[in-house]
Amino acid sequence: MRIAVLSDTHLRVGKTLPSFVWEQLTQIDLIIHAGDLTHMGLIEELACLAPVRAVRGNCDSWDVSLPDRDIIECEGFRIGLIHGDSGKGKSTPDRAYNAFKEQAVDLIVFGHSHAPFMEWRDGIFMFNPGSPTDKRREPRYSFGILDIQQGQLRANHMYF
Repeated sequence: MRIAVLSDTHLRVGKTLPSFVWEQLTQIDLIIHAGDLTHMGLIEELACLAPVRAVRGNCDSWDVSLPDRDIIECEGFRIGLIHGDSGKGKSTPDRAYNAFKEQAVDLIVFGHSHAPFMEWRDGIFMFNPGSPTDKRREPRYSFGILDIQQGQLRANHMYF
């Protein structure tokens, strides 16, 4: 199973993802978005390629009807999905981790910081894809690809 991971796209109505991102979204089985879409049009576009699971971010408008967090089951893995802007913890990874601390998840996907991140924490893989449209202090734009094959998880950041 191949999963595209996006976050913090912050697209205004009428705008879309960079062409590099669209080119990489071929042969994807699922698309996960960790919030800050800012409008639902992107989900509709992405859904033309693969099923989409997404959560609300702190910059999403009132008409973005998404859950604050979700748990997605894929190929025997439980993926916790959250934006990461609120809750207990001093950093975005801390807040994301604490949001699922009492639930059995294998992986936590989060956003908010716009900073690509991957780290193991107490047996849970933490992954932030960064942002494909708003890199802030990062040197490059990014998003993520998760590959699950034969019970193994591989994660990569795609930089451009």
